[in-house]
Amino acid sequence: MINIIVDAMGGDNAPDSIIDGCVEAINIKEGFNITLVGKSEIIESNLSKKEFNRDRISIVNATEVITGDDTPTRAIRSKKDSSIVVGMKLLKENKGDAFISAGNTGAIMTGALLIVGRMKGVDRPSLPALVPSKKDMVLIIDAGMNTVCRPINYLQFGIMGSIYMRLIYKKESPKVGLLNVGSEDAKGNSTLKQAFSILSSSQINFVGNTEGNNIPGGDVDVAVCDGYAGNVALKLYEGAGSLFLGELKKIFTSNIVTKLCYLMLKPFFKSFKSKFDPDELAGAPVLGVNGLVIKSHGSSKAKTIRYAILNRAIPLIENGVVNEIKEQFKNMEVDSSDDKID
Repeated sequence: MINIIVDAMGGDNAPDSIIDGCVEAINIKEGFNITLVGKSEIIESNLSKKEFNRDRISIVNATEVITGDDTPTRAIRSKKDSSIVVGMKLLKENKGDAFISAGNTGAIMTGALLIVGRMKGVDRPSLPALVPSKKDMVLIIDAGMNTVCRPINYLQFGIMGSIYMRLIYKKESPKVGLLNVGSEDAKGNSTLKQAFSILSSSQINFVGNTEGNNIPGGDVDVAVCDGYAGNVALKLYEGAGSLFLGELKKIFTSNIVTKLCYLMLKPFFKSFKSKFDPDELAGAPVLGVNGLVIKSHGSSKAKTIRYAILNRAIPLIENGVVNEIKEQFKNMEVDSSDDKID
């Protein structure tokens, strides 16, 4: 039976929205259980007001909470009984198949490295993010974990991203592009030029440099980049989607005629809107560590956590993404002597 460990105390809307999302997921789908980690009295009080199969949700007490104001490394090392640390230790001890948290991003990334541990052969783990395109979903990797990268990191991100898209989206040979300031082979700084050369010599389906506009165009399945560029691209994507949907709403509500048109198009508009809904796209796995750690955004609502469990954690577990990455990297040698956690 799949067991998903959830940080009940992490996020702006914790613990109520986190617990609500877990109960919703349990009531929708069979075949998995949830372990809620956090202050047991608060969790038990919340759960006592809800209807669900009580055999499917267990509680592990954690007396401390890592807040958004805490320094990540210090918090992981000093708050040993925090919900993030306790939850990740449960994952490391194989008492769960995934750990989900909407808490302090830096602490989650640091904990994934210090507690769960980096996979053999992985130079730096990465944080991928899914975005919609006119053809299908595109994976941006890295989307914020590594703001400065070495050439080898781009290759490893490309391998991880290819495995993700092959197993989850059933793309036999995902197209991998290097996000750059132009499509020509010689574009970019010295690091990107070296990365281009390494990617070109690899076994993945590398299609060359790709520009930002090729992501919504769906010209690639995996857009490889450092975390700085990836996070900027992701946030711009989210902001543009919000702007576009907002402008459509203004048009559809401007007068009686447009309102009638909206009623006729509502089913299609709902489907279109869901493609850009950050809640439905919630849950980014930290790829390259010895366990499935999933980061949900800090403002996660019940709906967000529900999707992170049902649409992200369970498919990643069932398709064996972590094990496949581990298998691919077990014989890869890397020089990580300059790695450090800030």
